[in-house]
Amino acid sequence: MQIPKNNIYSVSKLNGEVRQLLEGNLSRIWLSGEISNFAAPGSGHWYLTLKDTQSQIRCAMFKGRNQAVTFRPTNGMQVLVRGNISVYEPRGDYQLLIDAMLPAGDGLLAQEFEALKMKLAAEGLFALETKRPLPDNIRRIGVITSPTGAAIRDVLHVLARRDPALEVIIYPSQVQGTAATDSLIQAITLANRRLEVDVLLLTRGGGSLEDLWCFNHESLAHAIYNSALPVVSAVGHEVDTTIADYVADLRAPTPSAGAELLSRDKAGRLQQLTALEGRLKHSWDHCQLKLQRRHTLLAHRLSQQDPVRTLEQLAQRFDEMQLKLSAAMARQLHQAANRQTALAARLTQQTPAHKLAMAQNRLEYLAAGLHQALDDKLKQARGDLGHCAHLLENVSPLATLSRGYSITTDDKGRVIDNSAELNNGDTLHTRLKQGSVISTVISTE
Repeated sequence: MQIPKNNIYSVSKLNGEVRQLLEGNLSRIWLSGEISNFAAPGSGHWYLTLKDTQSQIRCAMFKGRNQAVTFRPTNGMQVLVRGNISVYEPRGDYQLLIDAMLPAGDGLLAQEFEALKMKLAAEGLFALETKRPLPDNIRRIGVITSPTGAAIRDVLHVLARRDPALEVIIYPSQVQGTAATDSLIQAITLANRRLEVDVLLLTRGGGSLEDLWCFNHESLAHAIYNSALPVVSAVGHEVDTTIADYVADLRAPTPSAGAELLSRDKAGRLQQLTALEGRLKHSWDHCQLKLQRRHTLLAHRLSQQDPVRTLEQLAQRFDEMQLKLSAAMARQLHQAANRQTALAARLTQQTPAHKLAMAQNRLEYLAAGLHQALDDKLKQARGDLGHCAHLLENVSPLATLSRGYSITTDDKGRVIDNSAELNNGDTLHTRLKQGSVISTVISTE
């Protein structure tokens, strides 16, 4: 086999070129997953693993970037992160270098919002040249909102105060929940089919990003863009921004401001300036988005040649070795403590005090056994004695007397068991159970 002379890589060179290849072809990405193996050494850098049910990837977030995170990551937490794919060259592991981290719920919605915003902007739905001017003489306004919400009350109050001659037609719609988007589209479609108003005001009160999410659907954006009637979006408060605001012909910061824009008043010119300011801001946002894309591309190209990346690699390797050293020292100390405990136990077993204690325990055990044997022997002897006494009592004359019998003897103490042995005048002694009787024979048979 012929070995090529000009195509032999070292491991370091291979890992370096793989890193440049990954960083050059994969730009900044968003990634969602569950945190595991989270570590935060004294250097201030964070190291973790992001995983889902099937795969995992190592991640690093350096001190200068993790200081902007508003929460403390923990194992098991679902997060959304943004970063660049790179290679940790000393180990040859590919990893994600994180520069932003959000909780999964709000982060996913925000990421989905930004992705849809970029998509629709690329399709031209936000272009200023497609915005329709409001009619000069508005006589009838169509309001698309909930008929029971606070927004409709604010709108009607402002219109009645500023221009009571304006006619208002309400197109009832849901403004929150899973069915709200379809309800809003149906209201826009109905208004365009009837063509009974001069302009549409799409509005509701403020709320969280999740509450206003029905105004961030692509289908609603196309319905607003394709509407034959001009659409003014007045969703939420001043800080709330939805896709409907970007695609509408004009955005108002609040429902009341939307009603003021559409009603004639001495301050009408000021409202027109506000509208122009909104369009200018929208144009600026669009321009800023382009600049941000270019900045991201240039920053990515710069990062490929940035010495900071090398320092970050070295810092990560230092932290990794420090963690390994701490773990090895802990294991050595634990093993030494176990050996000391075992030797101390063996030494304790060999001391005279221990042996004396064992002999004392055996002596006490034998003494207790002896006392128990003596007690058992005495109990057995008492039992035997009681049995013999019982047998003796059964054959004793006294036992016979106790059953009602008597014993009769003559003067010489002989037991009389035959009347033929007696003569008239003999003296007899009869012993009973209780006491005795002396009698004289007067006749025998």
